[in-house]
Amino acid sequence: MKMSYTVLGTNNMEAAVTFYNALFEQTPPKQVFTTIRMTFWQFEYFAFAVAIPFDEEAATHGNGTMIGFDVGSIDDVKRLHKKAIELGGSCEGEPNQKGPRFSGYVRDLDKNKLCFFE
Repeated sequence: MKMSYTVLGTNNMEAAVTFYNALFEQTPPKQVFTTIRMTFWQFEYFAFAVAIPFDEEAATHGNGTMIGFDVGSIDDVKRLHKKAIELGGSCEGEPNQKGPRFSGYVRDLDKNKLCFFE
């Protein structure tokens, strides 16, 4: 079994799509599919999406929930961390060595936690 996709909730699709398009502009995933309530970006073996919740309730971030992106290099960890903050995200941990990995943590515009690591 392998993970196929991850979906994060958003309360503002336009802002979320702008954030992730800009965040991913120098990385492999490309926006590939959009509906009224979902937008997908495709990696080689994995899809990432943002969605307006199906139940039409407010999207909320999960306490303890985090999405990790293996970005391949320390420079890319630093670049993506900085870019996310420039786009309006917030810092949840400056890029540095944490155990066996170099990683940096941010929250997106809807407070979903992301980790970039090499």
